[in-house]
Amino acid sequence: MKRTIIFIAFFALAIGVKAQKADTARKESATDSLMNSLSGDNARKGDILPAFKATRLIFSPTTQTVAKNNLNFLVIHRFGDIGTSTGGARTLFGLDAINDVYIGFEYGVTNNFTAIFGRSVIGQLIDLQLKYAILHQTNDDSSPLAITLEGGAGVRPYGSFTSFDNRLSYLAEAIFSRKFTSAFSLEISPVFVQDNQPIPNLPGNDQSFFSIAAAGRLKVTKHMSILVDYEHPFSNYKTGANSFEDPLGFGAEFETGGHVFTLNVTNARGIDQINSLSGSQAAYGRGQYRFGFTISRMFDFNRHKNRSW
Repeated sequence: MKRTIIFIAFFALAIGVKAQKADTARKESATDSLMNSLSGDNARKGDILPAFKATRLIFSPTTQTVAKNNLNFLVIHRFGDIGTSTGGARTLFGLDAINDVYIGFEYGVTNNFTAIFGRSVIGQLIDLQLKYAILHQTNDDSSPLAITLEGGAGVRPYGSFTSFDNRLSYLAEAIFSRKFTSAFSLEISPVFVQDNQPIPNLPGNDQSFFSIAAAGRLKVTKHMSILVDYEHPFSNYKTGANSFEDPLGFGAEFETGGHVFTLNVTNARGIDQINSLSGSQAAYGRGQYRFGFTISRMFDFNRHKNRSW
């Protein structure tokens, strides 16, 4: 399994490198043009001002949608504990272990509407989500915020459940973001989660609950930013007394043309928000934190008259 995931990750990178080399004869590639438009280069008054480079940070989706007829391919990986007895140098600080892997596809139906399909190792969770941008921040502050809605369902096709209905989970959230300066962006997202069977399935655990997620991005150089991402479920059961912990992650984001690559450290094992919000039971204080990475590669399927490939 590990070799397969590593192969997929490097395959995506290799495709990006090949595409970038093929475009050197042109002034800019389609994906470079897309990324430049996201960064606000050559912007005019009243243009959209995106707060983030990527559609996802560490846990949280952003207000950014995928452009029409573009496909965003995602490989997200969480390794094993760094600071527990299973970590340390013996397992290369958790890199020998796999906690979760997410393979996802985000397709731009329109510039404001994205369809998302993904699969996680934890719970063998398959999810389908829809994402719609209802408001964009503009560079003249005529619209000071960006607002995007995202929601969908997840199913666990394997494992022991008393009925098919119990295999289903649902998630809905509203994402509010603002780019305060050229370097600093912030977003806040109220989230509702419904697990028809609680995760984990323990007496007293909530089937449905509200959460709040908050994330920030600080641009350090032209192509590198620092990320912080936090989630808090509002629940009388999902507390430290029952060994639950709020997911908290720190990361570095690197943008290179059509790629966005993120390295992070987090206590959460689950990648999909349904899993991270429902069942995070790992704590920094117990050494249960881990390395992770995200590879995001954008493919443009629009027709371009001058395209040489």
